Amino acid sequence: MGFTHLHLHSEYSLLDGAAQIERAIAKAKELGMKSLAITDHGVMFGVVEFYEKATKAGIKPIIGCEVYTSARTRFDKEVSYDKSQGHLVLLAKDKEGYVNLIKLVSAAFTEGFYYKPRVDHDLLRGHSKGLIALSACLAGKVQTELMEGRYESARQEALTLLDIYGEGNFYLELQDQGLPEEQKIFPDMLRLSRETGIPLVATNDVHYVNKEDARPHDILLCIQTGKTLSDSDRMRFPNDEFYLKSEKEMRDLFASVPEAIDNSQVIADQCNFHFNFNELHIPDFQVPEGKTEEGYLQELCQAGLIKRYGTPTPELQQRMEYELDTIRSMGYVGYFLIVWDFIDYAKKNGIMVGPGRGSAAGSIVAYALEITDIDPIRFGLIFERFLNPERISMPDIDVDFCVERRQEVIDYVIEKYGADHVAQIATFTSLKPKACVRDVARVMDIPFAKAGEISNMIPKNLGMTLEKALKVSPELKKAYQEDPVVSQVVDAARALEGMPRNSSTHAAGVVISKRPIDEYVPLIQSDKGLATQFTMTTIEKLGLLKMDFLGLRNLTVIRDTLAMVRESRGEEIDLSTVDYTDPKVFQLIASGNTVGVFQLESGGMTQFMKNLRPDCLEDIIAGISLYRPGPMDSIPRYIENKNHPEQVSYLTPELEPILSVTYGCMVYQEQVMQIVRDLAGYSYGRSDLVRRAMSKKKASVMAQEREYFVHGKLDADGKVDVSGCVRNGIRPEIANEIFNQMTSFAEYAFNKSHAAAYAVIAYQTAYLKVYYPVEFLAALMSSIVGDSASVATYIRNAREMGIEVLPPDVLRSKKQFSVEDGKIRFGLLGVKNVGEGIIEAIIRGREAHPPTDIFEFIEQIDVHHLNKKAIESLIRAGATDCFPGNRAQKLGIFEGLIESAQTSSKNNLAGQMSLFGMDAPIQRAGLSVSHNLPPANDYRREDLIFMEKDMLGVYISDHPLSDVADQMERIINMDAGRLADAEEDESIQDGMTVTMAGIVTARKTLITKKGQMMAFITLEDLCGTVETVVFPKAYEQAGDHLQEDKILVIRGKLDTKAEGAAKLLADKIWLLAEYEAAKEEAKARRKNARQKPVEPEQKTPMIKLVIPETFQENEGLLTFRDIAREFRGDMPVAVLVACTGKKYQLDYDLWIEPTEAFFERIREVFGGDCIRS
Repeated sequence: MGFTHLHLHSEYSLLDGAAQIERAIAKAKELGMKSLAITDHGVMFGVVEFYEKATKAGIKPIIGCEVYTSARTRFDKEVSYDKSQGHLVLLAKDKEGYVNLIKLVSAAFTEGFYYKPRVDHDLLRGHSKGLIALSACLAGKVQTELMEGRYESARQEALTLLDIYGEGNFYLELQDQGLPEEQKIFPDMLRLSRETGIPLVATNDVHYVNKEDARPHDILLCIQTGKTLSDSDRMRFPNDEFYLKSEKEMRDLFASVPEAIDNSQVIADQCNFHFNFNELHIPDFQVPEGKTEEGYLQELCQAGLIKRYGTPTPELQQRMEYELDTIRSMGYVGYFLIVWDFIDYAKKNGIMVGPGRGSAAGSIVAYALEITDIDPIRFGLIFERFLNPERISMPDIDVDFCVERRQEVIDYVIEKYGADHVAQIATFTSLKPKACVRDVARVMDIPFAKAGEISNMIPKNLGMTLEKALKVSPELKKAYQEDPVVSQVVDAARALEGMPRNSSTHAAGVVISKRPIDEYVPLIQSDKGLATQFTMTTIEKLGLLKMDFLGLRNLTVIRDTLAMVRESRGEEIDLSTVDYTDPKVFQLIASGNTVGVFQLESGGMTQFMKNLRPDCLEDIIAGISLYRPGPMDSIPRYIENKNHPEQVSYLTPELEPILSVTYGCMVYQEQVMQIVRDLAGYSYGRSDLVRRAMSKKKASVMAQEREYFVHGKLDADGKVDVSGCVRNGIRPEIANEIFNQMTSFAEYAFNKSHAAAYAVIAYQTAYLKVYYPVEFLAALMSSIVGDSASVATYIRNAREMGIEVLPPDVLRSKKQFSVEDGKIRFGLLGVKNVGEGIIEAIIRGREAHPPTDIFEFIEQIDVHHLNKKAIESLIRAGATDCFPGNRAQKLGIFEGLIESAQTSSKNNLAGQMSLFGMDAPIQRAGLSVSHNLPPANDYRREDLIFMEKDMLGVYISDHPLSDVADQMERIINMDAGRLADAEEDESIQDGMTVTMAGIVTARKTLITKKGQMMAFITLEDLCGTVETVVFPKAYEQAGDHLQEDKILVIRGKLDTKAEGAAKLLADKIWLLAEYEAAKEEAKARRKNARQKPVEPEQKTPMIKLVIPETFQENEGLLTFRDIAREFRGDMPVAVLVACTGKKYQLDYDLWIEPTEAFFERIREVFGGDCIRS
């Protein structure tokens, strides 16, 4: 009759499930099974994925869940009674059953959660239709009662469940994983079935696919519970029998009750629920009385078209009508009205909204509705890239809001459509290769250093897997083949990588439904509120309206800049009227002063803009599109063609109007679509399908499309469907070459609509930096309060621009950074331990009466907000330097002043002030003394600076390195600012030798297994911090120098492969004060070595460089100087300048470290034969 597994825990049973959906389905098919169920613990995270993959494999999917049942009611939550739960397997027979199942699973979280999401009998009874229930594993209540010897109680529970689900819909579940408890209750289960007539069904408690997967599953349990395999008290399964067994294995186990096996197929045959992926559930939009949704959308669009363009041309009107027809035919009228409505609400309430994001910018309807602010006509954007009538899919309009007011828009949507119609969306963190290797190594008690070594062999590339890593990383492959520890770790990690590790809530995703959301999808109660158990892509497949309400910090920066300009200058700026051709803006970007400019401030992008020297918005759009892995290879050609337009050539003249905007380079997806449309006669809808096929490299589809592109296609009636290039006068060989270029490019092509929207914000931020730099930088600093590294970067940029940054001041500072007489004043919120409450109390007090000393200052602060930590921090930060006295004096008395103020307040509240001595002078306890500060010497300058740094996270009044900055600049070839962009800066290579200098701000020592000392130090320079690892050899040489506040020079190798930020592995360490002497000593040694007669083979190594005639002398020497600073080392350099014949023996400052990266760079710049022996 067949057998079906009805009890299976996929990887979405996050604590202990490891039966990966794809592998489980493949195994079931291999075993000849026709159907399979998914029954994860208390959740339904994976049911849609399971349904799709099973259906595709020809396996009938059965949707279920093993729910937790409460000990009493779902509302009882006392630890002594309700901590433990029972289990119950529920399977959906039909749509009604599915809806009831998701109602149950949702309510288990929203009403019954206590340690686990729980249901009770009342909830089960209310949602029983269309479901089949199984009594579950040993944790089922029936089985639990039998194990405790309470047969009658078990019988009563079974009869209750039979009553709830009805005859034929409740089964007693038999399992045999070889556990003594199962054997113990087996006779009672048979007796119970005989006495009640409840049928039996046999299952295996499947937690992994194959028997040999028991060990990876054991490791997974340890990862999820934070244990190691050697822990004796950890959670573990008793044996290796929890796998997906064959029908024969199951029949052998249950030979005495064959009907229990047969019943599994009886149940499977009754379960026929199917997801409907072709139905939309968009909420109805309430239009004004007397109007229809379609008519109202038409009306809004027409008005918007006129507002945007004036009297619309026939072409504009035609484009809008075409888009509206498509929107109507696809059923998305309500969608557009809903999006228009909440964006309109935001704008009317002063909430900054971004200009658009993604392909929606290609729609003139979206532009007319002011959903986007990108003119699709001006930028040549294509509507079908957004909505394709030939590929039905939900539109995707993601919207950026001011990060501080984003929640207001979400609250508006909740209020409008109802809290039960709106939910956030789940997302999952998966086990990525590097992290998975580290986790597995920890579980296996592999030393941390060894785990890091293995992890660092895995490339960081996007989409990397351990399988790929073994092919592309020679060092990993070698270690895997030769080191048994590495092979054990990698093999175990391969079995687990990709599994979800935990669930969380998507940062921006919100779903809005037509009916209550739990009629469509199961819900989970997260720390951020109600969320769906399905991810974004699943939500879209089910026809639900999904929106991304994104919080974009840059919009908040723009808002705050405009507000400060209004306050400080009395100017109103309307960015919608900004001229996007301002030369000064492009000059700023080309100069490299892009700190704080949206999308353009990373080190690599800044250098790209300096090389590109953009002079129009199209260049910014192209830059954003090109600066990504893959398209990056086209950057040199793009720059060359821009600088030499006369060199640009096209395979055929028809390409020029499409590619001229990008100087003959293919950059955008829209260009691919336009090429196949204009050259081969495709419709825009079909052109989008071709673009998608190209990007996914579908070989069979591509071969067919190539034929259509070159020679065209006829329909069933013999009429031309696609004309093809040849019919349009383009030679076959040219058409094939164009197709080749599109195919190789399409995988990396970028959506121009998205890039254009980003470019607009980039330009706007650059514009504000050009014309309102003080306000702009103050707003930037306010936007990242608490991120001291970023604040330091912005302060440094302000100083480079000649803008002074003033320290915090309790008489002048506002909550956030502010503008004061053309300078930036540090905000009080940036002081550690100082919250909004006390800041507002300080501002209220000084507005009523500006205090003149520390005594009055503390007296007038509302005692409810007064606290010692905040006042101490303000004093230490220098924010009270505006009052008489030094910091030491103020720190000596502030606690007593606060205590006196608090005591006085308590006395007043208790009514202890004499009613009869009203004329007598009132004394506030402790504050009636004269306002005299006790004598005390102030702290040293260095101490004051470090106090500020400790409280503000940055140096304001001075920097401990300011006196040695010039000296450091001569020594270093790398700084922390560049290292922060190591992933984007191609000149920074893993293992390259660098020289850095800075002050030690943190130090941690440890002893290795060999008993040697090593250390981790934080080295801070003027651009940021870098973690530096000092291994035993370097520690032995310079351990005494590794003290906090010491200024060091460190030469070492970069580690960019490790998790997190790049690290410096120290080889040699000097005190800065001793470095110059050490350099002179090394120089003298070199000189002496050169003067001694030596054999030819003993000659001192030296780099001999020839600067070719294509370089002028000064230009060539300066170019080499810049390169030498990046590769500073101990090898001398001699230079021959070809154009003048002059020879130079370069100074020690320009000696280099002869690494592969150095030779690669030098040959790239000066030619392949520039190094002579």
